[in-house]
Amino acid sequence: MHGHSDPRRLVAGILIVLLAMLANASLLTFLNLPGLAIVIGGTFAVTLIKFRMSSVMSAFRLAMSAAFTDKVERPTELIREAGVLAMVVRKEGILGLENHQTGNEFLQKAINLCVDGHPPELVEEALAQESQQMAERNEVAERVFRGIGESAPAIGMLGTLVGLVQMLNSLDDPSSIGPAMAVALLTTLYGAFIAQLIALPLADKLQLKGEDESRNQILIITSIRNIMRGENPRVMTEMLSSFVTPDQRTGLAPEREA
Repeated sequence: MHGHSDPRRLVAGILIVLLAMLANASLLTFLNLPGLAIVIGGTFAVTLIKFRMSSVMSAFRLAMSAAFTDKVERPTELIREAGVLAMVVRKEGILGLENHQTGNEFLQKAINLCVDGHPPELVEEALAQESQQMAERNEVAERVFRGIGESAPAIGMLGTLVGLVQMLNSLDDPSSIGPAMAVALLTTLYGAFIAQLIALPLADKLQLKGEDESRNQILIITSIRNIMRGENPRVMTEMLSSFVTPDQRTGLAPEREA
């Protein structure tokens, strides 16, 4: 199994920026709680206008999973496992899959439907509906984070404009102009930071997660369809090899029966 992305890359990107900020100044120089509250609160409010609360919460759960814990099987592993399943069915019939356990939830559901004796058409329809629902959840989550990536810089600029207005109202004290200008610009920094280092990378991860899951689910549905037809395992594996690159196709077919 492999992850969509190494979470260390996300953390490393944030740390590099933080270290650059600390190179010539204290971290407190870049801390302005009112400005941070404007960006986070404003971005969250705009996001809730665009999306339902349930969709936003689901998006955050999926994003954390995609970034730090989620694993996806390589297509080669699924093809080999499908070959094993086909061999079992050829020898023992469809009930031979009853004791087969797999780490892939979608494949496990497919196996359970087959073992329960449902007709192939119903099995395929149920799996297609499940795949569509998962794809829609991933798509909504991706859209949520792309929305945050669009809103955060705009809210940051809004906070900067508020700060500039306050600064211009106190021009009678020249010594306060520099610090006030720095504070005003911090909201733009927060907006860009949230968008470019958190929201948009997570949106890209969710897009990759959706694409990988969709590909694997199509592979599984195709495998189950052929297994229920009693297709020859080696012929089925040859058909499924289109899901991987030519250099990955070696050793995918199951061993010939003695």
